[in-house]
Amino acid sequence: MTERDQHVPVLLQSAVAALNLAANAVVVDGTYGRGGHSQAIVACLGSAGRLLVIDRDPLAVAHARKRFAGDERVTVCQASFCDLPEVTRQHELDGRVDGLLLDLGVSSPQLDAPERGFSFREDGPLDMRMDPLSGPSAAEWLNHADENELTRVIRDYGEERHARRIARAIVRARSEQPLSGTARLAAVVASASGSPHGERHPATRTFQAIRIHINDELGALERVLQEGVDVLAPGGRFVVISFHSLEDRRVKQAWTRMARPPAASRRRPAAEGFQPRLRLVGKLVRPDADERMHNPRARSARMRVAEKLAGVAT
Repeated sequence: MTERDQHVPVLLQSAVAALNLAANAVVVDGTYGRGGHSQAIVACLGSAGRLLVIDRDPLAVAHARKRFAGDERVTVCQASFCDLPEVTRQHELDGRVDGLLLDLGVSSPQLDAPERGFSFREDGPLDMRMDPLSGPSAAEWLNHADENELTRVIRDYGEERHARRIARAIVRARSEQPLSGTARLAAVVASASGSPHGERHPATRTFQAIRIHINDELGALERVLQEGVDVLAPGGRFVVISFHSLEDRRVKQAWTRMARPPAASRRRPAAEGFQPRLRLVGKLVRPDADERMHNPRARSARMRVAEKLAGVAT
């Protein structure tokens, strides 16, 4: 295994325990990455168990097919988790899934590969696509989006207070020479932000925002939070690990709407006919101090768990 293939899964034991798997469970890992969670899930399954592995990244899919070659319990599919209903129907698993896991964001191999363009630690092409063969690259978008669109994306998806200033700097820089590399973009952003280099590089939020936009990460998440419940069997568990507040907020809000009636108000004293679809399981889970120390990328992780209620129509 090369250094780039190494990836330490976050909240590994907590996530697998939260799935509450029986030996004959049907499980979906919607974000394979490099398979740390999938490997632990398979170890819980007996001969009648089944794991469906999904990832958008063709390199991750190739890794999964190699790792689980010959294991008839495992099926590997290249797809986005927002295509989950279609994928489960194709494999005759719709409404039969006992556990669904999403580990959001990018994997260590993606971050550590300069040619993928997710990071600015080494110079590489501005790509940032989870699937390098699908949709426009970050460079294509950055060199054509107007200042208002750049500002909106950097502000809304990066929660960057200098979004307008950074957008103007990007427009100015690309007028001199098209943006094509991560190092130049990082330098442009750092110069525009005026923030000193502390523990977090000034370009971190902007890179996050661009990646989220290019891959429609929040749109995909919002769809799967609704449709993922449909593919679950009664009593099936849905586990989501997120890495920033934009993701976690959407998970919390979507599941709360499905688990609890809207708060009463003067206009609507009570929600008539509300039928909960989910039960929220436990509280927000974060990595302990030991995991944060040994895996710095776990520091911002947070996990939520929900269970589909019996008798809920899909």
